[in-house]
Amino acid sequence: MYLIYCVDDRGGISFAGRRQSRDRVVRADMLAMAAGRALWMSPASRRQFIEPEAGAVICADEDFLARAGAGALCFVEDRPARPWLEKTEGFILYHWNRVYPADLYLDVQPPAEGFRLAETVEFPGYSHEKITKEVYIR
Repeated sequence: MYLIYCVDDRGGISFAGRRQSRDRVVRADMLAMAAGRALWMSPASRRQFIEPEAGAVICADEDFLARAGAGALCFVEDRPARPWLEKTEGFILYHWNRVYPADLYLDVQPPAEGFRLAETVEFPGYSHEKITKEVYIR
């Protein structure tokens, strides 16, 4: 599976139980990556995907990381990655390129865990002037 996180410049992913940011361009990019296959996430994350086409590919389940199989995309906003490293084939990180208050951080650095950077793309978001997408694979 591929773990998808949105992170600030310090690796923060949430603050006081709330996602740091939502961006419709990032959501659209995730849906385009899924291209007909399952995009797994928690029911809380599912609520931000209001686009009509989103329902066809999104699988929302509290235990989504355990249920997702090989090759699955998993959007993670509120859980650590480390328990799932053996099952993880890659990481997709969307960088907000700024610092937000955070109390939950991405608990791994993909390069330190043996993942290599395969792709970097920068694009304008809806709520952020520049978003950097990094794709790491084993």
